[in-house]
Amino acid sequence: MCSATNVELSRIDSRVHQIRTRGVFGSRAVPSPPEPPNRIIGLTMPATKPNRTAEHPTEGFRSAVLAPATDRPVRVYLPTDYQPKYAYPLVVVFHAEGECEEHSVRLVPQLSRRNYIVLCLRGPVNLGCRADGRPAFGWGEGQPDRGTKAALAYATSQFSVHPDRVFLMGIGEGATAAYRLGLSMGTCAAGVVALNGRLPKGRVRANQLRILIGHGTANPVVPVTEARRAVTQLTRAGSDVRMNRYATAHCVHADMLGDANRWIMEQITGKSLAHGH
Repeated sequence: MCSATNVELSRIDSRVHQIRTRGVFGSRAVPSPPEPPNRIIGLTMPATKPNRTAEHPTEGFRSAVLAPATDRPVRVYLPTDYQPKYAYPLVVVFHAEGECEEHSVRLVPQLSRRNYIVLCLRGPVNLGCRADGRPAFGWGEGQPDRGTKAALAYATSQFSVHPDRVFLMGIGEGATAAYRLGLSMGTCAAGVVALNGRLPKGRVRANQLRILIGHGTANPVVPVTEARRAVTQLTRAGSDVRMNRYATAHCVHADMLGDANRWIMEQITGKSLAHGH
């Protein structure tokens, strides 16, 4: 990741903290929703119960190894002042090609320490080791695999997740994976954040997905023309798309994550908080 100052949207985070302590998005807290089968990504999962967790876990990162992908541990971040009775948005992060879930872990503080539960996934394609000895993984070109679905099932059933506020965020090749999953989820995805990535090849079927594209204007790996092409295709298919451009290359700049935080909060609150690029 590029070296950049940490971006923490204290104004937004503070507002969310006030909302959480007084009531969610109004004078009253969001009640526990009814418990039909969880429909996320077409997988039968335990019903989400925002007002109940097994162990009342505390804030910070934790790891989990899940069947059937026992070689792909996931990392889950619980935000500052985690409240088990508050139904949090979930942000699912897909790392860049040649990275792993630990790369996503390092991005979380620059997104927000307070606003979200964050699920950091590991790609299914083993690419060996990097020059620095760290493991390297990718996402390939297939549809969302069982390991990704199992991780989503785990996060939405074990922690206090709002079932209608599941956001997908991908970097580089991970953005392609996030697009692919988001388009397959339909209305079960609250939105997709695609940073320096490509739209999957092929026809984009009709959808109403909300999408934020962040792209470096000097990106030598995925030219900014690819991002413009994605805007055109997605808009024609019915998506609500915003594109921000950054004077950077293919690294994830802190401003991208700050803008992603603002955009996600806009989708949740319905209020404009963004300043464009």
